[in-house]
Amino acid sequence: MEKKKIYGDTLKAQLQASVRDKCHHFMMGGDTLRGVLVNGTRMVNEMRWNHELGVLETLVLGHGYLAAALISATLKGADRIGIDVACSGPIKGLTVEANAFGEVRGFLKQVPIPIDKPLKSFDLAPFYGAGFLSVTKYLQDAKHPFTGKVMMGYGSLAKDLSHYYLKSEQLPSAFSLGIFFDSEGAVEGAGGLMLQALPGAEENVLAQLEQLVFDLPSMGQVVNSSDFPEPWLADTFAALQPRIVGQRGVEFMCHCNRDKIRAMLAMLDPAELADMARNGPFPLEIRCHHCNTNYSFDREALQDIRKPS
Repeated sequence: MEKKKIYGDTLKAQLQASVRDKCHHFMMGGDTLRGVLVNGTRMVNEMRWNHELGVLETLVLGHGYLAAALISATLKGADRIGIDVACSGPIKGLTVEANAFGEVRGFLKQVPIPIDKPLKSFDLAPFYGAGFLSVTKYLQDAKHPFTGKVMMGYGSLAKDLSHYYLKSEQLPSAFSLGIFFDSEGAVEGAGGLMLQALPGAEENVLAQLEQLVFDLPSMGQVVNSSDFPEPWLADTFAALQPRIVGQRGVEFMCHCNRDKIRAMLAMLDPAELADMARNGPFPLEIRCHHCNTNYSFDREALQDIRKPS
């Protein structure tokens, strides 16, 4: 993977941004509620630059990255999580995945997203249309991945993920995903919140929690506040006595590389590979969907692949 631009104008700013981009795990409500906060500002900016996205595309795919980062906080070891949306609206869908280390990658199925008039709000329901949301878990100890699917009923990734967890996993959950743009369309903040009710959670606590989430400001603005995360968390959910129990970094990261692409080319039919090496087109360019990194192979490189090792 090649990052086209690193977030931060100086090395110090880059290191500070890396420190801030984190998932914060917390418990509250007598340990009957678990939650995750994520600041993914650097992640979403670097995602945007690699995929060369406009404001609308950044909002849609950025929500997917933030959601995957939040869910990945429940993973361990070599576990991975995948989120896929297939829909009839102009977005067409998205695919995002994350691992237990907080590394997130993914892409939109339609770029640019066609619009016929200027955006008047960030309501994405008209752009999703009808569709399905799938969540796939690739667990290290499982023989096969597990995929759950629900029909999208809200046209909002946050609300439809909450619906998925309730229907497919019987786990009452709430998500809040937010990206804050400045007047020039640059991403100033990107953040998210996931809350899940564990066995023993009382109905009155869940009702209280639902109202608190509904009243939350944009998480994209919250992550830029000077009191994020501990003071903000303590103040927002004071009645439930939250406490942070761990944290972990998040990052836009794809493990594709030139050697892996070369190995894929070497698996082609020898006659097909010979024709490519002879007739081109040159250079042959292969682009990774997940991170938009382009790998270029000239005639000599293709001929070299044909040589026995």
